[in-house]
Amino acid sequence: MTPTQIRHFLRDDDLSHAEQRHVLDLAAALKMDRYADRSLAGPQAVAVIFDKPTLRTQVSFTTGVAELGGYPLMVDGSLAQIGERESVADTARILGRQVSAIVWRTYAQSRLTEMAEAAGVPVVNALTDDFHPCQILADLLTIAEHRGDLPGRTLAYLGDGGNNMAHSYLLGGAVAGLHVRVAAPKGHQPSAAVLADADALARAHGGSVTVTDSPQDAVAGADAVATDTWVSMGMEAEKATRRGDQSPFAPYQVTQALMDLADPEAIFLHCLPAYRGHEVTAEVIDGPRSVVWDEAENRLHVQKALLSFLLDQAGRARAGGPGRG
Repeated sequence: MTPTQIRHFLRDDDLSHAEQRHVLDLAAALKMDRYADRSLAGPQAVAVIFDKPTLRTQVSFTTGVAELGGYPLMVDGSLAQIGERESVADTARILGRQVSAIVWRTYAQSRLTEMAEAAGVPVVNALTDDFHPCQILADLLTIAEHRGDLPGRTLAYLGDGGNNMAHSYLLGGAVAGLHVRVAAPKGHQPSAAVLADADALARAHGGSVTVTDSPQDAVAGADAVATDTWVSMGMEAEKATRRGDQSPFAPYQVTQALMDLADPEAIFLHCLPAYRGHEVTAEVIDGPRSVVWDEAENRLHVQKALLSFLLDQAGRARAGGPGRG
């Protein structure tokens, strides 16, 4: 089997609308019966590599691989020094002969792409500078649990529109058929290329994408309101200018007043870690509309479902038959 036949999850639109729905449905089922799927029985190993700080990603992937019957092979990026001690491609070839899948939390998206091109097994994006697609799957499951069917729902994201969460909300939300609104200050808005891709996807699936500098317009009537830290990993040197009353993001803090503009049943999402008093007030994140703990748990269920789907696709490709979804 050639590497091009292997399915990967490098960005949100690597799943079609039907495949995304399949993964979310499977995740909901696995949440009800956590040991029903044993796709990694053996145990088969999954390499889980971390170049960036992690809590939820480490816990959810290691637990998920184990619950699928597998062995989570933890790789410390600072020790492996992938791309420095040896090339990404050579690392991929070594891992691909010994593990069933590779999960990587790293910096440049290009590193992940290079890994996928050489690995010969499914590669999953556990966060890069450009995208955070597993988090968006968890968010979509959470919205479906609390607000019902996804197509036609409205998601508002406030804050740094140029970061990985904004990009993944645009792409993943568009695949799901959501109306995605991103409110961000000028100079911190989404990539034009990502926005164009999201717009095309949204049109195909009955949704829409909107970018505005008005947080009020973004949240008006929304079913879900989301934000993220204003200081993403790698931006620590900018902390002083990204926080405080003079920050360009200050008007985008999610407050109770902004939440009151959303639908009366609107939920609040945050991928965590959260910094109360900056991107969100304690009143909101600790209030009755916040579903951030459900959202964090759902990382486990969607990632198990995703791995199951990708392994099924790989197995069927080897056998020469069509995959599920």
